[in-house]
Amino acid sequence: MMSLKINTKYPSITDLRLRAQKKIPKFAFEYLDGGCNEDVNLHRNTSELRDVQLQPNYLKNHTGTSLKTTLFGIEYDAPFGIAPVGLQGLMWPNSPEILAKAAFNHNIPFILSTVTTTSIERTSELTEGKAWFQLYHPTEDRLRDDIIKRAEAAHCPVLVILCDVPTFGFRPRDIRNGLAMPPKMSAKNILQILGKPHWALETLKHGQPNFETLKPYMPKGLDLRQLGKFMDQTFSGRLNEEKIKPIRDMWKGKLVLKGVASEHDTEEAIRLGLDGIIVSNHGGRQLDAGQSTIKPLKTIAQKYGDKIEVMMDSGLRSGPDVARALASGAKFTFLGRSFMYGVSALGKKGGDHTISLLKTELQQVMVQINCEKTADFPNFLINP
Repeated sequence: MMSLKINTKYPSITDLRLRAQKKIPKFAFEYLDGGCNEDVNLHRNTSELRDVQLQPNYLKNHTGTSLKTTLFGIEYDAPFGIAPVGLQGLMWPNSPEILAKAAFNHNIPFILSTVTTTSIERTSELTEGKAWFQLYHPTEDRLRDDIIKRAEAAHCPVLVILCDVPTFGFRPRDIRNGLAMPPKMSAKNILQILGKPHWALETLKHGQPNFETLKPYMPKGLDLRQLGKFMDQTFSGRLNEEKIKPIRDMWKGKLVLKGVASEHDTEEAIRLGLDGIIVSNHGGRQLDAGQSTIKPLKTIAQKYGDKIEVMMDSGLRSGPDVARALASGAKFTFLGRSFMYGVSALGKKGGDHTISLLKTELQQVMVQINCEKTADFPNFLINP
């Protein structure tokens, strides 16, 4: 059994979530924790994933286990990475840098979001060019090409393009909280900040969070109303063949489509020459009436897993959840909220703790069921 240092006060993602809720303002926690509409698909993601069961082989000879997983020719130390999350610095100051460094130290992938609070260049510096970049599609070709060139110059090995945000999700909590970047300083929000002095001091220390990757393209001095208009005019989340083909032609590294939820979109990704897909429903934040992510994953992985790298995010909160996804056919997995709970709860130590916790949990599952390699997980799936 591997020995990894974890904070024994917080031996689960649930513990980290509860601690995070106490440490950060309500408007920031609700942005992180919530889904869309009535949160139906948010909860369906986790509950239906946990219906997946594994069959142990106790009397089979055991020769050891390894979490190491090769993806796109790169060997990672675990079959999970850190998913892209927007507005990370709002939830905990400097959190994307904390998580990027932790991912680098543990040799797992970190995906930087276009709309998070550190830049492509800074992330590349922290990870020695190993971080992936997720592109939120610009409306202008000039802006698209410039961001892609910056990702290439930063030596990003993988570009992730996002297909599941043709429109912004309807999120009642964020609407009530007036959430924007920077957050609207209503009397209610100011009181919430005053009640979280550690968060407030760290924010003061690191400065007001901004969209660092997008800063070169943003007019100076935008107020909240102008910022919203800028984002609406600058980005168009709906992807199609016309938008994907120029990116494929321009990007020489690995290209991944995130947000896939159907066989049709998987076939399109293969036809257009993409290298991988992430089966995802944006953490239940876009379509409350949609499927849980685990449902399409099983069919997609079985039918197309030999034609394209199939990965998954949304709903994973633990090592056993990662095991369930791998057993259902995912080659690799990503977690978003779990890592943000960790860094919001424990600050600088949160990334390292969360990765160590997930590794420890996943290793325990592998030893328990007698699974030697992560690629062997499908052999232990109990099909209902």
